[in-house]
Amino acid sequence: MATGGTMGTEISILALAVAALLAARALVHHALLRGLRAPRLPHDLGPDDLGLDPALVREVQITGPRDKTLFGWLIAPAGAAPGPRPAVLVMHGWGANAAMMWPVVPPLQAAGYAVLLLDARCHGRSDDEAFTSMPRFAEDIAAGLAFLRRQPGIAPDRIAALGHSVGAAAVLLHAARAGDLCAVISLSAFAHPREVMRRWMAEYRIPYPVIGWYVLRHVQRVIGATFDEIAPLASIRRVQCPVLLVHGRDDTTAPFDDALRLQAAAPHATLLEVAGDHDLRTALAPHVATLVGFLDAACHEAQTRR
Repeated sequence: MATGGTMGTEISILALAVAALLAARALVHHALLRGLRAPRLPHDLGPDDLGLDPALVREVQITGPRDKTLFGWLIAPAGAAPGPRPAVLVMHGWGANAAMMWPVVPPLQAAGYAVLLLDARCHGRSDDEAFTSMPRFAEDIAAGLAFLRRQPGIAPDRIAALGHSVGAAAVLLHAARAGDLCAVISLSAFAHPREVMRRWMAEYRIPYPVIGWYVLRHVQRVIGATFDEIAPLASIRRVQCPVLLVHGRDDTTAPFDDALRLQAAAPHATLLEVAGDHDLRTALAPHVATLVGFLDAACHEAQTRR
């Protein structure tokens, strides 16, 4: 039978072990937040660079989740037309910003669409957070859509969303949850975040057994959702509006096979294969008519359902 002194020593050792474990978990947590944190890049392109009419462009500040401020540009459609106009919210990818999405604006504006370019939290000129994630991108998209619907001259039932990479996954996640979009254009979406994380860990030579498994488990705990719940493979099955998947044949970040799997998961989705890699800004130019035609058809369908 243990004496009082022995029991006290054992309890002290146990307490030290628990404290060491908690300290190690805290260190791992902060290391992961640092390692996965997206770089905040400055805006290197603006409406003046594209020769847009400054009278049709305004900077906006949108109140987002937890009262964080989201920065964006709202671009009015070109030309005068009767009645409310359709709109497209555009969300960038991880480590990018709204300015990098300017190339998609002129053809949409010329086709009669208002466009909202939005910076996600921790990106561009939007407020900072301890961390961001694909579900938080989706929260920012929801805030941007609510803002758009309050704007005069915007048809609330004819709003579409276009996203790139993580932004595309977040658009699909929002559309699956809210069902309030008339169309989704997904650029370079990955199929499953677990696979993205496994590729990231392989790049940094983090062994999956034990360490990698713990990293994946901890990330899911931090973001408050399992990868299976938020995976585009799951989201796209629940999206009711038309979906256009645009993917580069030479994409090594999200392999082209991801697009094939997404289309197989949702037969109602259309796949547009383009000559390009993960960054499709220049690769989209030959396909502008296809993108605009897809939006026109979806918005017309939404209007006729009213």
